[in-house]
Amino acid sequence: MRIFGLIGYPLSHSFSKSYFERKFEKEGLDDCRFENFSISSISDLINQVIPSNPGLEGVAVTIPYKQAVLPFLHSVDGIPEGLRACNCIKIKEDKLAGFNTDYIGFQESFKTGLRPHHKQALVLGNGGATASVIFVLQRMGIAYKIVSRQLHNGSDYVYEEITGDIIKQYPLIINTTPLGMYPNTDTCPPLLYNAISSQHYLYDLVYNPELTLFLQKGKEKGAAVKNGADMLVIQAEENWRIWNS
Repeated sequence: MRIFGLIGYPLSHSFSKSYFERKFEKEGLDDCRFENFSISSISDLINQVIPSNPGLEGVAVTIPYKQAVLPFLHSVDGIPEGLRACNCIKIKEDKLAGFNTDYIGFQESFKTGLRPHHKQALVLGNGGATASVIFVLQRMGIAYKIVSRQLHNGSDYVYEEITGDIIKQYPLIINTTPLGMYPNTDTCPPLLYNAISSQHYLYDLVYNPELTLFLQKGKEKGAAVKNGADMLVIQAEENWRIWNS
């Protein structure tokens, strides 16, 4: 039996398991199984998950381990230079090869909503998923500022500093935080949503619910909105290609 899986904590929001189970059934892959591995420490991947699953060939990596897993990798050739995050691991002969497919999924999904005036972005959050978003913005030549709850190395603003004028200057707003994710659907990043207009494009990496409160508030102001659903499909298929290469 070939085993694949997802590591993270918690995994109540997991997209990967249901996606790959449908894929295996549709393609008649009876020798494949996908498991969720909810681990409280990244070291559990080495000490528990891999030893207990000898058929494990690959894992996807989600919150909060996309950066924490890096020291455990034997190879990072699949992660572009300048991108410090891993969301895909191929396991062969007890060696862990790290890849990043998040940036591919985000880039292909995000670019479909871009317009010529979308030159500056506010990036909400500064976790592992943020790294892939920033990498893509840099490649696209889009200027950005990072907004976080507390000012620290790597962030430019705290939410309280984001005025209506700043929002008007940044027609791209990208949420990389889990705010609004099921089951906490009544939460959203604390912004002055009245300053959003039809010139804005709001992108939310959260995919469940389909229309988060963040996107709903933007849509009510006429903004273009998009969630991370097709980003996940693109990166999942890229993971599958890597695991089978």
